[in-house]
Amino acid sequence: MAADEQCLRVAILGAGLVGIDLADKIRRSAKLELALVAGRDRDSLGLRRAADMGHPTTAGGIRAVVAAGPFHAVFDATNADSHAEHWAALRPTGTTLVDLTPTGLGTAVVPGVNSHRSAAHRHLNLVSCGGQAAIPVLHAISKRCTPTYIEVVSTGASASAGRATRLNLDQYIATTSAAIRTFTATRDAKVMVNLSPARPAPPFRVAMTVLADGIRPAPVRTSIAAAAQAVRAYTPGFKVTSLAVAPGRISVAVEVTASGGRLPRHAGNVDIINAAALLLTEQSAAASR
Repeated sequence: MAADEQCLRVAILGAGLVGIDLADKIRRSAKLELALVAGRDRDSLGLRRAADMGHPTTAGGIRAVVAAGPFHAVFDATNADSHAEHWAALRPTGTTLVDLTPTGLGTAVVPGVNSHRSAAHRHLNLVSCGGQAAIPVLHAISKRCTPTYIEVVSTGASASAGRATRLNLDQYIATTSAAIRTFTATRDAKVMVNLSPARPAPPFRVAMTVLADGIRPAPVRTSIAAAAQAVRAYTPGFKVTSLAVAPGRISVAVEVTASGGRLPRHAGNVDIINAAALLLTEQSAAASR
């Protein structure tokens, strides 16, 4: 937990893989103080790990968070089906709710694309891990040509997908597709998800195919490289692994490996969305001082 008395108090809803990695990231933040980790099962491994890290914990869920507030921000790392209830409870408190579930509610925010909008809204939607990996690249491409069709295939290790992720796959696909259309002004977008049981567990990979008019290879390559560099500023394990630019078609693949902290390297999907959530909240904290 950060010791700076000016650190802003935040809380986490959810003590699964996403919530505990987020707790670890906040613990190392100089701008945020993690005042509470809330789950629903007092005997859960996640709450025990959070307590071992020195964070206050509760099994009281959203009610306990509201009672312990106010907080500058609350991170929802639960599931899409519960998020609307959480927003309804927190909205009257003035707290900013950062949604790490694929509900599609709130204002969709991706660092480096429209993060400047986050300070003006109190209900932020982080889209999905695949969205955080793909949208910076796709947005960069859309500034250099006119996409007519976009296809995105995300492949993650089974070990990095918890129960909530598996239950929310339909919402994941719908929310990611909608965000891609919004950020690229492309009407036709298709999203697919694969969970791989391979051993050793593979890193998180996202393959993108863009059909477009007016492709100029050099500007497209330059824009993709700049977008990747911007993402690496907060997710060091992000890299472009292949890029092919041809008349009418762009194929690009990225890979995200988790670096540092408690996550295994294959859990790049968790790393990138949590890093985005932390960055946006730290920027909000700096702006509020």
